[in-house]
Amino acid sequence: MSDNTPPQPARAALAELLASAPARPGVYVFYQADGKALYVGKAANLRSRLASYHRATGLSPKTCLMVAKIHHAEIHQTRAEGEALLLENNLIKDKRPRYNISLRDDKSYPYIRLSEHAAYPRFAFYRGRRAQPAKQQYRYYGPYPNAAAVREMLGQIHKIFRLRQCSDAFFRNRARPCLQYQIKRCSAPCVGRIRRRDYLDDVRQAKDLLAGRDTALLDDLAGKMEHASSRLDYESAARYRDRIALLQRARAGQYAAAANAATDADAVAVAVGAGVACFGVVHIRRGRNLGGRFHIRNNPLDLSAAELLEAFLPQHYLGGAPPAEILVSEPLAGRAALQRALALAGKGKVAVKHRCRTHRARWLESARVNTADHLRRHLDQHSQLAAQFAALGRLLSLDETPSRIECFDISHTQGERAVGACVACDSGGLIKSDYRRFNISGIARGDDYAAIGQTLARRYKRVLQEDGKLPDLIIIDGGKGQLGVAARVLEELQLTDSVALLAISKGRARRPGEERLHLHARPRPRLIKPGPNRAHSAFALLQRIRDEAHRFAIGGHRQRRAKARAESPLQRIEGVGEKRRRNLLRHFGGMREITRAGIEDLAAAPGISAALAERIYNRLHE
Repeated sequence: MSDNTPPQPARAALAELLASAPARPGVYVFYQADGKALYVGKAANLRSRLASYHRATGLSPKTCLMVAKIHHAEIHQTRAEGEALLLENNLIKDKRPRYNISLRDDKSYPYIRLSEHAAYPRFAFYRGRRAQPAKQQYRYYGPYPNAAAVREMLGQIHKIFRLRQCSDAFFRNRARPCLQYQIKRCSAPCVGRIRRRDYLDDVRQAKDLLAGRDTALLDDLAGKMEHASSRLDYESAARYRDRIALLQRARAGQYAAAANAATDADAVAVAVGAGVACFGVVHIRRGRNLGGRFHIRNNPLDLSAAELLEAFLPQHYLGGAPPAEILVSEPLAGRAALQRALALAGKGKVAVKHRCRTHRARWLESARVNTADHLRRHLDQHSQLAAQFAALGRLLSLDETPSRIECFDISHTQGERAVGACVACDSGGLIKSDYRRFNISGIARGDDYAAIGQTLARRYKRVLQEDGKLPDLIIIDGGKGQLGVAARVLEELQLTDSVALLAISKGRARRPGEERLHLHARPRPRLIKPGPNRAHSAFALLQRIRDEAHRFAIGGHRQRRAKARAESPLQRIEGVGEKRRRNLLRHFGGMREITRAGIEDLAAAPGISAALAERIYNRLHE
């Protein structure tokens, strides 16, 4: 609208600032009356940029609304535009201005970290600051777009190379192999089941896979297989053959590789619509597409795609580890300034490119298509359940919004016929095809702790064996005791680093909305109490999932109990078939008289020996 004019108080504040503004690079900050920051911007020429806000006409409606709220402003001069970009990024993160595109809820990217100086190195999930090269005791691979991509790659490494997953403390105190060895995910170096030389060779091969040198790795394994076969060492040859097959399957299910296998790049695109913007970052490492991460943000000033991208890139990369190339979907006026700012921030030489050809053009087009599709799905299918998942992630302070939740409950009647139940849910709703029940056995009657431990162990041992999908969050219906048991099971299975764990216990009055949340954390669980708003969407989601697990567990328990009560106790005794059971019932007249009979009386029945009579008596009187 051409007739939009800033109100008089705002024009006076801008006029006062313009009188002293230099024609130099720098950063400006607009504040409202209560002292909160409205907007932080950078400029190659502060005087010219501030004058654009002071003009009488031509401001967009949303910009005019923002300018109308200006009470006072300040400027910060810098020596160059690159320094202004760095300062703008720091001020946005510090002041959280309302009208900036801000990544305030963005989390760091996950890595795979190798403790290569250990006697038996370990590949593990890692998220956080990377150590300086002089102090570095680890090697990092990544970053990966999300935790699921890290888990997938670690799963391939452990399945193919059988390297240890446990922490150093767990590793040092083993007297026998753990479950990972039994399911063929570890070679058990903790108890000497593999020579250190062979283990280090497996580590070297895993490093080759992560570095993208899988073709050379396959050639190396093929040569070793032929050499072992020529020495008539067919057992080793078969082991190399199986490893080659696993690698080939991993390659087939992995990502399409480009012709230039040494390229590290990010393809960044933006899509705009309905007052929001979607930023897509597709990660290319060693020529492989590792997938992408998408960020939905409000667009309060209706900025263009190029302006949004210029605001997004500094915040995204100045605090992280950019690749050698950043491919962008829009031409950037400040491209050179961004490259200088990345160099000033110690990120090395980073090339920001817009005009791309061959495989780079395909990567960029893929980023554009997927970003536009992500925005479309966000606008068309963004439901209440997705908002509840996001609220739950914020409530529990998780690194990422959980995309899959599994909830467990135990049901029994005074310890009889206990059943463990697992229900699964994602942002699309309940996943009934992934529901599971477990008949609990071999524990003391009414021992809920042992029951939850057995249920989780059976569930996730099976998931790991079958390369199933792991959840981002596990919920236990219980208190701190059940939480501790569940944490020990996940530690045994080496899942504590990548899966969050939460227990829900009933409040004092046992009323819905007053549950206590116990989040697993070190050194002790963190208690999350319900706030005054009992209708909080995160609590509504937790209640829904917990109630579903409770319903599913009760249904399974009732079925098992009904089946047990419908069958004769004699059916569970070894050696008592259909004919002998019929003879006993005919001889004594019914189960009550059989239960009252002694061993000698039972032995008098047709077809029942003295040894079988003693077994029947013992089983009926356990």
